[in-house]
Amino acid sequence: MDYVLIWAGLMAFAVFAYVVLDGFDLGIGLLFPFIHQPDDKSNAMNSIAPFWDGNETWLVLGGGGLYATFPLAFAIIMPALYVPMIVMLLALIFRGVAFEFRWRAETEAGIKRWDFGFTMGSFFAAFAQGIALGALVQGIEVADRAYVGGWWDWLTPFSLVTGLAVVIGYALLGACWLIYKTENHLQQFCQRAAWKLTWALGVMIATVSIWMLFKQDPYIKRWFDYPNYLYLSPVPILVAVLGIYLLRALRKEQELAPFLSVIGLFALSYFGLCISFYPNIVPPDVTIWQAASPESSLKFLLVGSAVLIPMIIVYTAYSYWVFRGKVNSEDQYH
Repeated sequence: MDYVLIWAGLMAFAVFAYVVLDGFDLGIGLLFPFIHQPDDKSNAMNSIAPFWDGNETWLVLGGGGLYATFPLAFAIIMPALYVPMIVMLLALIFRGVAFEFRWRAETEAGIKRWDFGFTMGSFFAAFAQGIALGALVQGIEVADRAYVGGWWDWLTPFSLVTGLAVVIGYALLGACWLIYKTENHLQQFCQRAAWKLTWALGVMIATVSIWMLFKQDPYIKRWFDYPNYLYLSPVPILVAVLGIYLLRALRKEQELAPFLSVIGLFALSYFGLCISFYPNIVPPDVTIWQAASPESSLKFLLVGSAVLIPMIIVYTAYSYWVFRGKVNSEDQYH
């Protein structure tokens, strides 16, 4: 049994779970300045109030799991990405504070200040995540099992574009969540916003996907060498098909289908990224086997994870079941 592969799969799952679950509530923060009615703002926040802090459990699991199971990768990635990681963590903290203090503000000016903090925290968290992704995709300079690049190597045109792509993707995810969870004015606004964001995300997926092929030779070989392109061609085809289905679902004013479609787009994009990376965990040179902890440590950690991860999944599923249905002004969480 290859415990390294098992843990690589678990870490990939934890990251994807975080991206999807925290992505839609970050997306609501990004949409917040464009929601004008006070009741609509309250409904938007209450649609994520029972979930947002639990969604970030996956970030803790992913970060802690990376440190424990792939310590070399953690030791290389963190120095390379200190700035975007610190910005992301500070933004998430400030966003959480703004989320709770908004409900305690006694004046309209106070509410507006916390609304601004909620939006800025959501934006910088999403943008920093996208920049970190772009910096990882373009490659991290490593020598003697340590990061040897510069302080600003993460800041490139490509990483800025990936940051923007993540912001657009999260905003679309948030809009589709609100289509599913709300009614009337807010739902109609989100349907219009989701239509525009779908086109924008399609452009960004195509731009980033093509651009990254030229960032490192292994990427273009992985996708275009024979017979790889025969096996991998369904991925971009499915992305296009799902994007068309999403637009159709929005036109028909369906409620759940758009949200599930965006999750599918994220899943396909993430799968394509994993294909490009494999077997590396730190492109272009550090593989998952080189970065992994000793097998005895991986076995020990797997025992605890066999209990912990199912518990998190069950709790998450239960919380979404309990707070299912539409939110409205009469039945508020806060």
